[in-house]
Amino acid sequence: MKYSQWIGLAAAILVVIACYLPWIEIASLSKILTGMDTAGTNFGKPGKLHIIFCVLASVLFLLPLVWAKRVNWFFCALGLAWAIRNFLIYARCEMATCPERQYGLYLVLLGSVVMLLAALFPDMKIVEKTKKSS
Repeated sequence: MKYSQWIGLAAAILVVIACYLPWIEIASLSKILTGMDTAGTNFGKPGKLHIIFCVLASVLFLLPLVWAKRVNWFFCALGLAWAIRNFLIYARCEMATCPERQYGLYLVLLGSVVMLLAALFPDMKIVEKTKKSS
């Protein structure tokens, strides 16, 4: 794919921005939680790990080296696994209280999928080495 590195970079930026957008709304507590602000709950700050994965993946998207593209698969796959984990944990019902999913949670999941797809199909120019004939 010709523009895969730029698509992956844009998806990483989308995930970082989505970490600050609303993820869920808990009506019984009158709270709207984001990936970086989970005050009053035991969720921690899962957006921090998303940001770390996105920064690493962004650097690897921009490097035109084969090893960087291979390592990028790993970080993008970890980012997608973390996004799926957050989607499942944040959206579950507890003690008869079901939170309402907000658009930030969906954007993190979508951006992580796009990052992995962009990492799987990098734009690499392969130079064939020829033997010297004496």
